[in-house]
Amino acid sequence: MGCTSSEPNRTAQDPRFLPLALTGEAGLLLLAWGLGRWLGISPLQELRPSLQALVWGIAATVPLLFGLAIMLAARSGPARRLVSFVVEQIGPFLARCSVGELAFLAAVAGISEEALFRGVIQVGLAQVLPEVWALVAASVLFGLVHFATRAYAVLAGVMGVYLGSLFLVQGSLLAPIITHGLYDFVALLYVARIFRAAQDPLPG
Repeated sequence: MGCTSSEPNRTAQDPRFLPLALTGEAGLLLLAWGLGRWLGISPLQELRPSLQALVWGIAATVPLLFGLAIMLAARSGPARRLVSFVVEQIGPFLARCSVGELAFLAAVAGISEEALFRGVIQVGLAQVLPEVWALVAASVLFGLVHFATRAYAVLAGVMGVYLGSLFLVQGSLLAPIITHGLYDFVALLYVARIFRAAQDPLPG
């Protein structure tokens, strides 16, 4: 699967980005399966699909998108620096992907990362630790895996706490999978849009 664009940016013309990104996410799903097999936990055993889980997953996305809007509106400070970093680093790749490709990438990320960090790690740790400490530990690991910058890791850790809490409250892994995937999809769309806008020549 490739992305198409007429962008002249040489970096943005690398056709390997999407396959590599999907391979990385698939690797996390494979890790979830292997670790789960070792611990005697099926990564998706807590999936428990239901209409209620679907509604919870969609509704729980709203606060995250509100936070994203605040970050995008920031004109200075850590939030502005983090947005600039993300746009500069992955904007060139995302800008040449179609909406469908970004949606697919977000969906795979939601499934694989939630299966690993909530479905296996958090569930596994909860077998030997109180639930709150299992939640904290899984969220710290989630943040460390996303250590592009210190601010990004902290933000990912906070999101891990949010998604892990949603999992505990709702009782279904489907809810955080939907929230994670929807949030990632909107965030990827915005990063691509911001990069494209920055590349457009000034009028006149």
